[in-house]
Amino acid sequence: MSKVTQFSRRERQIMDALYRLENASVREVRENIADAPSYSAVRTLMQKLVDKGHIAHRDEGKKYVYYPVLNHQKASESALTRVVNTFFRDSTFMAMNSLLDLSSNNLSDKELAELERLIKEKKVQDN
Repeated sequence: MSKVTQFSRRERQIMDALYRLENASVREVRENIADAPSYSAVRTLMQKLVDKGHIAHRDEGKKYVYYPVLNHQKASESALTRVVNTFFRDSTFMAMNSLLDLSSNNLSDKELAELERLIKEKKVQDN
């Protein structure tokens, strides 16, 4: 699953719910999706995600409990890579600049100091 995957809106909602819940039944996933489709539609979409290798399930009594195959950190990195490639012409600088513009009023002095520390650490690693 090294290829960056594009999910449909509903698939993304299901994946987001599963990452939030860590594991869940079809009913639980459906309850965590805004304006959710029918139970059978969610079940069908989840089976497609199983078939594609994005989620798996285990038996728990009479129901399946589903969970993401890719851990949240790796999924986040994959999503960010896709965003940077698609919207920022593969430029981490442009993406970071946009993120800072978006959150400039929301970042505390402590968070800004931590970002500065991380940048300095990255410079040392690259030299």
